[in-house]
Amino acid sequence: MSQDRNIKWLNDRRINYRKDPVNDKPTIETSLYSYYEYGTYECYHLFRSKAKITTYKSLKWHFYVLYYLNTELQIRHGYTRTIFEFIANKENGFVTFFINDKKLNEMISDIFETGGEPPVNKKRKIIFKDYSGLTPNEKMSIVGKLIGRSSCVDGEAIYQCMLDLNDMNKPITWSKIAGLLNCSTRTIQRNLNDCLRKEKAILNEEI
Repeated sequence: MSQDRNIKWLNDRRINYRKDPVNDKPTIETSLYSYYEYGTYECYHLFRSKAKITTYKSLKWHFYVLYYLNTELQIRHGYTRTIFEFIANKENGFVTFFINDKKLNEMISDIFETGGEPPVNKKRKIIFKDYSGLTPNEKMSIVGKLIGRSSCVDGEAIYQCMLDLNDMNKPITWSKIAGLLNCSTRTIQRNLNDCLRKEKAILNEEI
């Protein structure tokens, strides 16, 4: 049986794990979502979906983001290491694997050397508001209208749909993406590359 994520521990300590774009302004903003026509790299929303951390690489990226979002907390209290150790403990429901102390300490040391700079992030075009009340199907409909309104079906459009499906805890299939982009599955296949195929496998493994 999968252990539920102990998000309450983070909330009780006022740990920041989400940040909306600050410098990038949405092309369209409603009470339900923000749409960035050219995308934004400034959206950091950890633990939004039920997907758990399944790899060392993903765990380290989560650490980078947490360090970046909690720099002031680290300066005031100096317990960012405690946060990392809590996240890395499989019993707390954030990761699917065990990590030994040596590997974890090496990872944490690498994080502290960055100085809290903004981590490399995935570009997002649609950010749904918290407590929007939208069902996954309603969100998919919005994604299809906004991302699919362009006649250009390319790797970027496909990747955006993959990210949105993953956020909604929906398995990624090429037929679903074809439906969102209002094109044939064959068109999707023609625009795929090895990176997209690998990312699809990784995202689906996290669900």
